[in-house]
Amino acid sequence: MNDSRPIRAKSGTNHEGTSAHNRRVMIDALRINGALSRADLARATRLTKQTVSNIIEELERDGLVGSRDAVKKGRGQPSTPYGLVPQGAFAIGLQIDRHVTRAVAVDLVGSVLVRAEAGLPPRGPSRGTKVILDLVAGVRSKLEIIARQSERRLVGLGVAMPGPFGVDGSGDDPWMMAAWQQFPLLETLAAGTGLDVGLQNDAAAAATAERMVGAAHGLDHAVCLFVGYGIGAGLILNGELYGGANGNAGEIGMALLFADGKSTPLEHRASLASLYEHLSADPADPALHARINDLALRGDPSIQAWVKAAAVDLRWSIHLIETIFDPQTVILCGSAPEALVNSLIAAVGPLLPSIAERRGRTLPRLQPGMADPWSVALGAAAGPISRAFDPRFAAILKDSL
Repeated sequence: MNDSRPIRAKSGTNHEGTSAHNRRVMIDALRINGALSRADLARATRLTKQTVSNIIEELERDGLVGSRDAVKKGRGQPSTPYGLVPQGAFAIGLQIDRHVTRAVAVDLVGSVLVRAEAGLPPRGPSRGTKVILDLVAGVRSKLEIIARQSERRLVGLGVAMPGPFGVDGSGDDPWMMAAWQQFPLLETLAAGTGLDVGLQNDAAAAATAERMVGAAHGLDHAVCLFVGYGIGAGLILNGELYGGANGNAGEIGMALLFADGKSTPLEHRASLASLYEHLSADPADPALHARINDLALRGDPSIQAWVKAAAVDLRWSIHLIETIFDPQTVILCGSAPEALVNSLIAAVGPLLPSIAERRGRTLPRLQPGMADPWSVALGAAAGPISRAFDPRFAAILKDSL
């Protein structure tokens, strides 16, 4: 149960027709702070004690919240804390990358229960779709063995793949995966799984994972600078993931850098793809991640040369992010090996002067996040959980119509 630390929560509303929003506010408060008493929840969310009691009873009936052992504080009566029930909901997350697809199953609090991966065959969705559907089916079967109620509590399938979306490109463009984007992917997956399906780019998915269980947990303003095959930025603004008009917000990897009279996209210079080219490595090699991590740990000269050059461009990127979005912190994350991420953070410093330099900072301007090839799939799975349970202004509008 929460102790003397400040309780972080969004405000509910006691106006009529806002029950969906208030449910989400309560779930969000319990996710961020852990178990809380009804009195704590009422103070934090600014809802009346009666409203809180009604919602807690409703969430208990729905199997989303459960009571914990009573806690005595001071001379008053013991209070009963309430916390989220992990088995209250489940979701599947699917990452589709250039050479591999990964799927995970998570519970309501973001714990990974099942994960599996498979290589994607060439020729895009014409052969890859069956591989993906079989992978998802296998994960669901394993999940049902672990949690028999999982099928009726499955809130959706989240999909993440490289963006940008809706931009013309050739079918064999390795940066944009245009063949997959031009394929009716969401409709095919919905028909093949019977689930609600949502799509986000890989950087946004990584930010969703950081927000749910990582370095952005509990933060309202953070930008996740994602280093993978390409580069992107997942934007957490006012406590919500911002996708932009077409789901392409944060495609910073496409920003053009000018040198020697030529323009080059950032991700052609500072992404894993540029490192693979620098090392003459095959990106489809399943042992490549471990190999690069080992090279980075040993301070390999080839790795260090790439890190030094990439750090210059990433330093500029962080300055740009801070100037435009004024985040509480920038989180460097992605599918890059942990040792490589740590080397990049060390090389990026000192950061360029920016509006983020101010007294009283409680968070570093730049910090490491998840450096894990599974983080995108985890964030994809967190997407349906977020859509179903996180507070959004749209929930008030929907409930009041």
